[in-house]
Amino acid sequence: MTRRTATVQPGDGRTLTPYRPWQLLTRSLFHLQLTDPAGAPRTWSVDVRHGGDDADGEARADLYVDSLHHATAKLPAAFPVPDGTIEVAASGYGLRRIHHVGADGSARQLVPDPASGEGRRARLDRTHPALSRSLALASAAVLLVALLLGVPQVVEQLTQIPPVAQTVGAWVSPVRLPDEVNIALVVATIAASTERALRLRYSRILDGGFFSGDE
Repeated sequence: MTRRTATVQPGDGRTLTPYRPWQLLTRSLFHLQLTDPAGAPRTWSVDVRHGGDDADGEARADLYVDSLHHATAKLPAAFPVPDGTIEVAASGYGLRRIHHVGADGSARQLVPDPASGEGRRARLDRTHPALSRSLALASAAVLLVALLLGVPQVVEQLTQIPPVAQTVGAWVSPVRLPDEVNIALVVATIAASTERALRLRYSRILDGGFFSGDE
């Protein structure tokens, strides 16, 4: 992972709560079947509430083993598990990575819970691949257009700042969009980035651009 991971804290043994329909855009839940050192099969689950913890507002990943809380860590997180680690990282719109990285360096993505937003998006990809591809292409196109139209306007605003203007000079953008169009562009960008996050697709240029809340 590119960023330093947080310290893993032990879990409290609580039971994993079922996924609710109203949590489609606020919660990610993924599972992985692994065999423990004793040879017993276990289900490892990672639960992420994107709105953050009720106590401090910090987004965390919670690791469960057979539905019992095993560990927790702030994002990005790396949990030691049998034969490797589970790495979890978030973007401004969901998860960008949730993989089991083996001791040999191999990586495989965890399986989304069928009831989750990621699970429903994966099911759409399996049952309607043509529609799924169209949505994916549309999302990428929206983000590209937003980037091309948004960057000149942002650069113009930056060069209006007096210290910047004195150093590099003021620059006038060739792109000038009405406020209503810019608002619609932001809404479309959020929708497109959310769709990509449901597929765990992330590009620092497209998804971490000027209209994104991501770093």
